[in-house]
Amino acid sequence: MSELHNLVFYVPVTHTERVLKAIGDAGAGRIGNYSHCSFTSRGTGRFTPRDGADPYQGRVGIPEEAAEDRVECIVERPLLDAVVLALRAAHPYEEPALMSWKVEGWRSREADSSRA
Repeated sequence: MSELHNLVFYVPVTHTERVLKAIGDAGAGRIGNYSHCSFTSRGTGRFTPRDGADPYQGRVGIPEEAAEDRVECIVERPLLDAVVLALRAAHPYEEPALMSWKVEGWRSREADSSRA
């Protein structure tokens, strides 16, 4: 059995495809005979860079808005660290907003016999 985690992060729409490829190549979104599986929804990110920040977009002390995608995907626990490293390397923000948690969906490493 493989422990699964849900990974959620936000990325500027200009970089979504690049980050999705990087995390998929690192093992995110593997479901059965499929890879690079994810769900994306569009929204507006809001933030104010503080002193010491080196923002990709905006200036220190000025509130900013950005068109961003919220991405959700499943990651097997043994691959989670590598996936997060790939996410950080491909993401333009110095501090990408991300979170993960264990999900109760467990799956066998073998084929799903319920579809036979």
